[in-house]
Amino acid sequence: MGTLADIVTPNFITVAPEDTLGEVAERMTIQNTGAVVVKDFGRMIGILTERDMLRAMAARVHTSDARVRQWMTGDPMTATADMTLDDAAQVMLDNGFRHLPVVDGSNVLGVVSLRRVMGGRRQAAPEAA
Repeated sequence: MGTLADIVTPNFITVAPEDTLGEVAERMTIQNTGAVVVKDFGRMIGILTERDMLRAMAARVHTSDARVRQWMTGDPMTATADMTLDDAAQVMLDNGFRHLPVVDGSNVLGVVSLRRVMGGRRQAAPEAA
């Protein structure tokens, strides 16, 4: 059975809470990612996702004025690298998450998407047979 360690990649974007949504949206688009880790003084304080950006747009905020801190999900639920893909999928589905930060203590290892978790489960399935 696979674990998050099998699929997590260290290529994730970190942003500051005072960054503007416009700056972050540009970086997310360039990197083709749906979530970024928000760090303050080297510590993860939140996650900002595509959904958070949509909420901000629906509120008609000006992206050059709105700050990440106002729209991020603070103190997000996290997982450890040894969590099974099945358990991670269940946590994400139960809570309506599309992205889940993977941590080792206070160190962020990466962010996994539900799509990547489900793909990893599909690849691991033949091993169980």
